[in-house]
Amino acid sequence: MAGVDAACRARIGGGNVARMVELAGVHHLGLTVTDVERSARWYCDVLGFHEIGRVGGADDERRKVFLRHDGLTVRLGLVEHRATSVTRFDETAPGLDHLSFGVAGRAALDEWCERLTAHDVAFSPVADSRSIAGASVVVFRDPDNIQLELFADPTNPG
Repeated sequence: MAGVDAACRARIGGGNVARMVELAGVHHLGLTVTDVERSARWYCDVLGFHEIGRVGGADDERRKVFLRHDGLTVRLGLVEHRATSVTRFDETAPGLDHLSFGVAGRAALDEWCERLTAHDVAFSPVADSRSIAGASVVVFRDPDNIQLELFADPTNPG
């Protein structure tokens, strides 16, 4: 069981763990939003996503818009539940903390700052990452206050 430490083995059954099955990647991320139309427009206009599908109508329990980005393999699903809370996103509550998009490097961060400015999106100055030495980050929020990042990581440029 390479890669599983003794403490982990003890927590999950004293070492009698079935063979680890590999994951092939992240297929999609689903974000709950208060207005699926507004959010879809924002993700398309600001971040360059494009719509690939929809499920549900105004009278359904939930409506979904599915988005893709040419630079990503993962899909983004925006979900508006009829019973969605009007409370804004709070990363200190259990669940999603933030979503971070990788960019090619510091120059790309500067270009993104120009794009965010052109779309009147408030964002942090480019800053050094506190978690990965040599990496830089820009933080901003979507219309539902979900914290997003643009992250330039020289140890993982792809």
